[in-house]
Amino acid sequence: MRSYIQIQPADTVAVALVPLAAGEWIPEGKSGGFPLLQDIPAGHKFALTDIPKGTPVIKYGASIGIASENIPRGSHVHTQNLRTGLAGLLSYTYHPVRSSLVPAPEAFFDGYRRADGRCGVRNEIWIIPTVGCVNDVASAIAARSQHLVSDSIDAVISFSHPYGCSQMAEDQEHTRRILADLALHPNAGGVLVLGLGCENSGVEEIRKRLGDYDSERIRFLVAQECEDELEQGLSIIQELAALAGRDRRTPISCSELVVGLKCGGSDGLSGITANPTVGAFSDLLIRRGGSTILTEVPEMFGAETLLMNRCENEALFEQTVELINDFKTYFTAHGQTIYENPSPGNKAGGISTLEDKSLGCTQKSGSAPVRGVLSYGERLRQKGLNLLSAPGNDLVAATALAASGAQIILFTTGRGTPFASPVPTVKISSNTPLYTRKRNWIDFNCGTLAEGVPLGQLADELFSYVLQVAGGMRVKSEISGFHDMAIFKQGVTL
Repeated sequence: MRSYIQIQPADTVAVALVPLAAGEWIPEGKSGGFPLLQDIPAGHKFALTDIPKGTPVIKYGASIGIASENIPRGSHVHTQNLRTGLAGLLSYTYHPVRSSLVPAPEAFFDGYRRADGRCGVRNEIWIIPTVGCVNDVASAIAARSQHLVSDSIDAVISFSHPYGCSQMAEDQEHTRRILADLALHPNAGGVLVLGLGCENSGVEEIRKRLGDYDSERIRFLVAQECEDELEQGLSIIQELAALAGRDRRTPISCSELVVGLKCGGSDGLSGITANPTVGAFSDLLIRRGGSTILTEVPEMFGAETLLMNRCENEALFEQTVELINDFKTYFTAHGQTIYENPSPGNKAGGISTLEDKSLGCTQKSGSAPVRGVLSYGERLRQKGLNLLSAPGNDLVAATALAASGAQIILFTTGRGTPFASPVPTVKISSNTPLYTRKRNWIDFNCGTLAEGVPLGQLADELFSYVLQVAGGMRVKSEISGFHDMAIFKQGVTL
């Protein structure tokens, strides 16, 4: 196994794949090599050449920031001597990079065909509160309904959230759109929309956003209008379970899969192992007619031009520019620094600047052309690679992916997390020690890429794994009973 990697020939830093000790000899350069001047933790960077103060530091073949002091060869390169080179809003010019993927043979999974033609990978009963005031009622109904889980009913789940009232303008609309999107999700064989009765975003507000919905499968209950909302809610869940219980898995083409791409707790190895593997998976799925959705817009800052130039046409380019600049304006409107990233966990794992993080993060998109740009709460319309407006927050972004139509989410991590989303959330480790230590969290290990497993082989293994999940195999968070959701809040609470 290699002990370090220089990702691109032009890079002025290398990344330690394992902990390296001060004094260790690095056989690089025309001089025959050099010793490390400090200990280098796994995932962290060291200088391959002298880097003068004020000059760019190159990783992934691109600048990841500016040296804030002279950095001698063999030095640890991190937050103590590297600063972001990003600042303010930018002007962009479209320089198209044409990419096309060769179609691949069709693959299948056993899923659920819904009446509207869409397919789900789970047959669950969902309870969706319209307002936080009835969260506990929804949870109580779900708890009393667990006996209905069977071979044909995968789960009965309530999705708690704090919103639905005392909201204004865009925040209120966000809540309504996300709740309506979830009510229509094909992973749910039946849905109870549970309202209080006096909230801003009551059941009628959700109902009118559903369009031509299946009234047998989506039911409504207003707690203030019932004598016993628990008993009435339980009765509705029993009726939904009886109906959904007749559904059976049938072979479905993977061209109908929509997979969300997400990362959290990234480390310095994420952009070397897990994210490139997910990018290769995305290409494999798109080659078979399927779709992927990439989000976390603030974590695209610094690498956004790579995505912009892969837009299939200039209209999509302009939409992507708007996607990026709208989020930057959101930060400045609240008096916040645009580039206040990465997180403490990211830094501990070796990520130094937002450019460092974004160049690794965007690798989840693979090489496919961008064919769609979605606003927050907007459902997928165009097959292929799509970009979605949502923040970096794990729960908010993952919920947004589910609301846009993702049946499964791939979540890369170098630090680990037990969280889940409304849909099966595959946790993918960037390093083997995390996978070994947190087997109750992590579903798939990409640390083997740094240990010699070829990228193509690992991507094929991940593709097969995802088809198994789509066919009913439960991921670790599902086994633990974890199902989370969160809604984006931007403005005033009344």
